[in-house]
Amino acid sequence: MYMNYSLSQLPERTPKPREQGFTMMMDKGLSIREVEDFLEVSAPYTDIVKLGWATSYVVPNLQRKLDVYRAGGLPVYLGGTLFEAFIIRNQFDDYRRLLDKYGLEYAEVSDGSIDLHHDRKCEFIRELSTQVKVLSEVGSKDAEKIIPPYKWIQQMETELEAGAIKVIGEAREGGNVGLFRSTGEVRSGLVEEILTKIPSDKILWEAPQKAQQVWFIKLLGANVNLGNIAPNEIVSLETIRLGLRGDTFDHFLDLDAVDPMFRPAAKTGRPGTSMPRG
Repeated sequence: MYMNYSLSQLPERTPKPREQGFTMMMDKGLSIREVEDFLEVSAPYTDIVKLGWATSYVVPNLQRKLDVYRAGGLPVYLGGTLFEAFIIRNQFDDYRRLLDKYGLEYAEVSDGSIDLHHDRKCEFIRELSTQVKVLSEVGSKDAEKIIPPYKWIQQMETELEAGAIKVIGEAREGGNVGLFRSTGEVRSGLVEEILTKIPSDKILWEAPQKAQQVWFIKLLGANVNLGNIAPNEIVSLETIRLGLRGDTFDHFLDLDAVDPMFRPAAKTGRPGTSMPRG
């Protein structure tokens, strides 16, 4: 991780390659030049890249793009909707050959757009986990389909047992389904109930909106796993993780060690503070 100067009282970030503190970037159709520019600035803070839904089918530069990401040290996987597109067409073997053709190390198994019996989903996870590292997604892309917390927990547990290295909490690229209400508000009761049974390091929370990222960081710390992050938001997210943006500015500070004159108003009970003028 790059640090251009020294600041005290920053949370410790897990080093790459990391199992916790994951940041997943969603590529929705970047050009090769855009990928190169992204890597120059954001590769140190990114752990894995998802080519969103089935964009990999239509981009004209797929192999070159994968090669550039690979040269930049970032693994890539294909969106879960593409997996579902193969499954609904009875082309699972073709999907496995696709993973081999492009030398992919990861695959996503999801059922957000199709009705897939959960036992069969776990079979797919078991089969693919002999070939690649599997990320399995729980939750529906249908905003009208509300899954009760006990089912989220049950499915996450069985999918991890089937061989998934992490389970993904569904939110889509907009952050308005699954873990979130249509307004983008976190279904906090759902998240907290999930965490009573599933270790946080095993969950990758899709959180494309800044307010959602802030909420999870305040709940679970700087090294929470977050995904569906836009390419131009990776550096911003890293500053939020470190308490270097206003949203989490005082979250990691030891306020007892801070001069009372500079403590945030909400922490001091005073209406506000300002820096003294010289």
